[in-house]
Amino acid sequence: MATDLTPLALEEYRALRATIRERGTMRLLVAMITFVAWAAGALAVVSWASVSALALLPLLVLVAGFEVVFAAHVGVERIGRYLQTYYETPGPNPPQWERLAMEIGPQAGAGSGIDPLFTAVFVLAGLLNLVPTSLLSLSDGPTLPGGVPLELAVYGMLHALFIGRLFRARRFAARQRARELQLFKAPGARP
Repeated sequence: MATDLTPLALEEYRALRATIRERGTMRLLVAMITFVAWAAGALAVVSWASVSALALLPLLVLVAGFEVVFAAHVGVERIGRYLQTYYETPGPNPPQWERLAMEIGPQAGAGSGIDPLFTAVFVLAGLLNLVPTSLLSLSDGPTLPGGVPLELAVYGMLHALFIGRLFRARRFAARQRARELQLFKAPGARP
């Protein structure tokens, strides 16, 4: 980092590092709250709901929670690439966190099972969410060819859309660092 930073630039750096810290913590809390709220909602649906459409409420909790986790992760990564581009320089002088984290991240995290988006847990919750949905949709309503209740097919499709969203978001996140670092370093990108 240049030693001749203006007070405004130094304040920007500090504020952005604080934002990364706060959003990172918030992402973990939102994930935990989402899974607790989803479990409570799924249990309530199984225990008390007689209207099968209510079985979609726990899915809505999962969708909303994931979107908050994903938005926080994308924002943190984007701020990190900004800091890396405009405040870090290669060499022995700090700060070096963003550059070093990006360099060692693939090797250090390989095989660790760490997923900042909690994709596997969201997929599992989405699949488990089909259980109360399927129990409630086994009514005498219309069926598709093969005897599958139409209601269950619609709910299954909505769950499949959610799971598809999870994997698209995970693919985006896997490529985000390198792509955005290039964008920040592109000619004319500097503020």
